[in-house]
Amino acid sequence: MIHRRPAWQRVGRGLGLLCFLVFALFPLYWMVLTSLKPTQELFSHNINYWPLNPSLQHYLGVLRRTSFPVYFRNSLLVAGITSLTVLVISIFGGYAIARFRFKGRQASLMILLATQMFPGVILVSPIFILFAKMHLLNTLVGLILIYVTLNIPFAVFLMRGYFESVPVEIEEAAHIDGCSRVAAIWRVLVPSLWPGLVATIVFVFTAAWSEMIFAIMFINSEGLKTVPVGLTMFVSKFNVDWGMMMAAATLALIPVAILFGFIQRYLVQGLTMGAVKG
Repeated sequence: MIHRRPAWQRVGRGLGLLCFLVFALFPLYWMVLTSLKPTQELFSHNINYWPLNPSLQHYLGVLRRTSFPVYFRNSLLVAGITSLTVLVISIFGGYAIARFRFKGRQASLMILLATQMFPGVILVSPIFILFAKMHLLNTLVGLILIYVTLNIPFAVFLMRGYFESVPVEIEEAAHIDGCSRVAAIWRVLVPSLWPGLVATIVFVFTAAWSEMIFAIMFINSEGLKTVPVGLTMFVSKFNVDWGMMMAAATLALIPVAILFGFIQRYLVQGLTMGAVKG
C-alpha cells in the first residue's frame, strides 16, 4: 500500500523547492539579463527585471573587439585534454587500488585523501620554481600538467569506489572467456561504469574550466590565456564593463551547460553508484 503524504506537506515541499530554484537560478538570470541590456539601460536608476530594449551589442563586442574567442579555444583545449588524461589514469589507478592487495595500499589511499586537505594556492611557489627550471612557464602544456596533477587524486578515489561496486565475479567470467586483464577492464568494466566515468569527467572538466589561480600566475601571453583570466580584462582601474563581462560569462557557461544537458541522466547515478558495494 502506497502511503501518500498529506496535501499540505506536498504543497510545502513544492514551495520549498520553488524557493530553492529561484534562489539558485536568479543569479544566472540576472547575468543573462545584464548581458542583453544596452549600456544606457544598465546604469539607469530604475530596476528592470526584463530588458526593455534587448540588444546583442555586448556579445558582438566580446566576439569582435576582444580576444575572448582565443581564450575560449584555449580553455576548451586545456579542459578537454585534462579530462581525458585524468580519466585514463584514474581508471587504471582506481582499478589497482580496488582490486589488488599490496603493501602500502592503505597508505596510498591516505595520501590521496591528504592531498585534498590543502588549498592549491600553497603549491603555486614550488610549482612555479619547478616549471621555470623545466621551461614550462607560459605554456598550455604546463597548465594541463598542473590540472592533471591536481585532479588525479580525487578522480582515482572516485574510480576506486566505482570499481569496488562491481562484483569481481563479472571480471573473472571475462577472464574465463579469454580476456586479458586490460581487455576485461575496457570491454567489461568500463562500459558498466559509464555513469561513474561521466561523473568523473564532469568533475574534472568543470574544475579545469573554471580554475583561475594557476592560470593567472603561470600564463602571461595574450594568446594563451584562458576564459577565467580573460574575464578580468573587463575590469579596469576606474571602470567595470558589466555588459561585456556578463556577455562573456554567459558564453563561458555554454560548454558546461551543454555537457550537463547531455549527461545529466548519468550524473546522479554516477555520483551514487560508488557509495554501495555490489
